[in-house]
Amino acid sequence: MIFINDLDEDINSNTLKFADDTKIFKEVRCSTDCSQLQADLDKLVLWAQKWQMVFNVDKCKGMHVGNWEDSRTYYMDERELSVVSYEKYLGVWISADMKCSKQSMYACNKAMKVLGMIKRTIRFKDMRVLLSLYKSLVRPHVEY
Repeated sequence: MIFINDLDEDINSNTLKFADDTKIFKEVRCSTDCSQLQADLDKLVLWAQKWQMVFNVDKCKGMHVGNWEDSRTYYMDERELSVVSYEKYLGVWISADMKCSKQSMYACNKAMKVLGMIKRTIRFKDMRVLLSLYKSLVRPHVEY
């Protein structure tokens, strides 16, 4: 078992950790904030080197949320981070414009796939059986 409790000790930005996934984020209002965020990314790389761990930089991405135009490029281990407009985190799609259309489409498509599976596989189409299947298999996707 690997413990990463000290990962964010000297980090000024906010961090979220879940299993092997770490998010670092900061409100950026000026170029000083950009520099601080880059310094925090550098500290993460140094932490990984100290503990002989490796970040998969190909999976590391940046996302600019909000109105302030941040054209700064961020780096980890001297490699440029790609900038994305949306990202899936713990099953929820987060978009740079903070609209929920991608998440809604994802949930709708998942629910439709389950409905199709029910239609193809259930031969006894009693109303109680279908309602029970809908409540237990389809509705959770839409409500989530």
